[in-house]
Amino acid sequence: MITVTGATGNIGRTLVDLLAEAGEEVVAVSRNPQDHRNPRNPGDYGDPGHPRQTSSGVPGVPGVRWAEAHVGDAASMREPLTGARALFIVLGGELNAFGEHPKLLLRAAADAGVERVVLVSSQVSATRPEAPSHARLREYEAAVRASGLDFTILRPGGFASNAFAWAETIRAKRTVLAPFADVALPVVDPADIAAVAARALREDGHGGRVYELTGPEPISPRQQTAVISAALGEEVTLVELPREEAHAAMSRVMPEEAVTGTLDVLGAPLPAELRVSPDVETVLGRPAGAFGGWVGRNLRAFR
Repeated sequence: MITVTGATGNIGRTLVDLLAEAGEEVVAVSRNPQDHRNPRNPGDYGDPGHPRQTSSGVPGVPGVRWAEAHVGDAASMREPLTGARALFIVLGGELNAFGEHPKLLLRAAADAGVERVVLVSSQVSATRPEAPSHARLREYEAAVRASGLDFTILRPGGFASNAFAWAETIRAKRTVLAPFADVALPVVDPADIAAVAARALREDGHGGRVYELTGPEPISPRQQTAVISAALGEEVTLVELPREEAHAAMSRVMPEEAVTGTLDVLGAPLPAELRVSPDVETVLGRPAGAFGGWVGRNLRAFR
């Protein structure tokens, strides 16, 4: 059995499907299990307040049991962890800023007999090791390493699904509002994160590994807008926001430190954050998915 936290999020939905399709028994954990019936609820790690990745996660999928629990509340996780051999951890919302010490969750996992843990951290944990915005993820990484369990750490860059932030203005005005219009980063498709996680959860050979996950090429907000425009068959205009305006908008849905850290990466990426990583292809045996593929699967969000 494999326990998947964040099961209604951009990564979790796809991961639950992949594991179920592979014949695994899955406990899909969410603070609100009913959310799996609605792929337009607020998003998960990296995408606060944005629609989630669509998937076939619906009631009655063979091998999948939905459970209400909170990854930041170890006591609530004890029942969903009972009988599990592997655990997938992804933080969402306020857990990126505060909560109980992650060693409590890892202790509950070990007590339940879990042998393997896969954690979604962030590329920034390595590229900006002093950044306050990612201190919580570094704390989780340290706890996973110290747990004594077999572990794999995934460090994705920016998510392609962050483009969901533009969905409302695209639908209403065929307009994208974004800062740093011509700064290109190799954003990763959450489906690729899920696919790598599925391999690490099910297969041997990933223990102690840290995978940096990116897309196949850097792409700027202006270029992303052009991809969405072409997919819609209608012109979509990009309006570049000053950093101050973007900061104010993001502050409505993200903690202050997270806003500052995110804008630092988007506006002035370090060389390591511009690099295209080979790790998706190394693990999956195929190239990482391009932004256009993600748009094609999620086009209805922008119509």
